Formats: sequence, structure tokens, C-alpha cells
Amino acid sequence: MKKISILSLLALCIGLLCASEAFAQYGYGSPYGNRYGRRQSTLPQVQSTPKEEEPPTAEEVVDGQMPSITEALGLNPFEEAVVRTTLVQSVQKRIELQILGLEPLKAKEEIEKIEKIQNEELKAGLPEDKYNAFMELQENRFKSTKKKKKKKKKKD
Repeated sequence: MKKISILSLLALCIGLLCASEAFAQYGYGSPYGNRYGRRQSTLPQVQSTPKEEEPPTAEEVVDGQMPSITEALGLNPFEEAVVRTTLVQSVQKRIELQILGLEPLKAKEEIEKIEKIQNEELKAGLPEDKYNAFMELQENRFKSTKKKKKKKKKKD
């Protein structure tokens, strides 16, 4: 009788342990239904559309160019401020022209006016040598350099 009670007690303990393990796994993605686990929506998930990158503002464009301009010309803080404000104004006007979408001839005339005003302001705010150096820097920056093509030697 003692053996039967010990055996039945042991079977009861093993049964309880197995039942608790099975119950603990019930709600966590089991095929028996998502009772307590992660719930999946019946609605399809919509993927978020990637944000279109906004074009940089005039200040951002000028801030990106100013370190190289300052280094190349050796500008003091006052001259740097003059160049920065002038460039910000001209870049802002050019951005506005692009937004307006004028005819090519009209846009070219407006850009020439903007460049003329920019050059006059820079000439008034900078010493002559630094103004000339800035103009050379501006011309060289926008010229495309021609790459030399290397000739391939034929093997005999």
C-alpha cells in the first residue's frame, strides 16, 4: 500500500509539473489560438513610405561651402560674414527662381542680374585682392576639368 501511495504521489507531481509547463507555453504563439500572447492584426500592415529628402536651404548650401572659401581666401570674421550674407541672399534668390520655373531665357537673365548684384556686394565688402581671389575660386570651382585618356598598349 505504501508503494502504491508513493507511486501515485510521484505520478501526480510529474503530471502537475508537465501540465504547468504546457500551460505556460499556451499563450505565446501556440497554434491553439493567441489567447494571451502576441496578437496579430487581421488588417494588413501598411509599409510607411520613405520621406522625400527636402532640397537644402540656402543657409545649408552656404554653410557647406564657407569652410573651403574661408580657408582658400584667408578671410577674417568680418569678411567671412560679408561673404556669407551675400552668398545666402544670392542662393536664396536662385532657389526662388527654380521654384518659379521661368522660361530658360528669362531665368538666365534673372540669374545674370543676381550674379551682378552678388559681385557688386562682394566688391564693396572685400579688399580687391580677396575679391579677385574669390572670383578665380568661383570660376575654377564650376569649370569641368578634362580628363586625359590613357592609351592602351597593344600586345604583340
